[in-house]
Amino acid sequence: MVYANTVKGRFLSRPNRFIARVEIGDNEETVHVKNTSRCRELLIPGASVILALSDNPKRKTLYDLIAVYKEGLGWVNIDSQAPNALVKEWLLGGQSIFGRPDLIKPEYTHGHSRVDFYLECGKRRILIEVKGCTLEINGKGYFPDAPTERGVKHLRELTEAAAQGFECYIAFVITMPRVYEVFPNMDTHPAFGEALEEAVKAGVKVLCLPCQVEPDQLRISDLQGIPKTVTAPSYPQGAGRSDQPGKRGT
Repeated sequence: MVYANTVKGRFLSRPNRFIARVEIGDNEETVHVKNTSRCRELLIPGASVILALSDNPKRKTLYDLIAVYKEGLGWVNIDSQAPNALVKEWLLGGQSIFGRPDLIKPEYTHGHSRVDFYLECGKRRILIEVKGCTLEINGKGYFPDAPTERGVKHLRELTEAAAQGFECYIAFVITMPRVYEVFPNMDTHPAFGEALEEAVKAGVKVLCLPCQVEPDQLRISDLQGIPKTVTAPSYPQGAGRSDQPGKRGT
């Protein structure tokens, strides 16, 4: 996944969850933030950011804020649309753990809701729900960075689908470097961790997808040598205190 027409800037402030004030050269601009979570541990005044020029001339904001540099870690992509796009690219490229599926259907309607991806591989019927992980603490990834009732709902739907005979996955796309596993953030939203535990007991698999991150591009890394699935979640405590997460999750 490659972004066209990117520029580097300096983060100044975030008046609300949709926009930010950044400095580009000698100019101050209002830009769109492609992530509605607070990202407080990332969007710190003075932090370097990457902005992508919008191709919509009618927009009020010329740029999208897509990545921020975190000291001690590197570039973190915060584009909330990127994880699904990356998984689609990964599946279509034939390099995923599923090989080359016979059918790939994004936004698949199952029951009364939609699941990010439905695959058919021979007789296997596979459902994948995708979550992006941008919260890093001491080299580990945590999700969510803010309470997410929607995420809990998705896990319960996967649990039900697993009971119906589907092969189910929750895929955490880790859009930051050198982080290879994701844990439920029990301090921020224990209900998500509890729902994840129930899902795993029901047969839902947890798939951690580390990424190679550059300022203007992003791709799922070669998974060779990296555990492809986690069969049971872990619950390190203290994950949600130091970063003071916001009010929303995805």
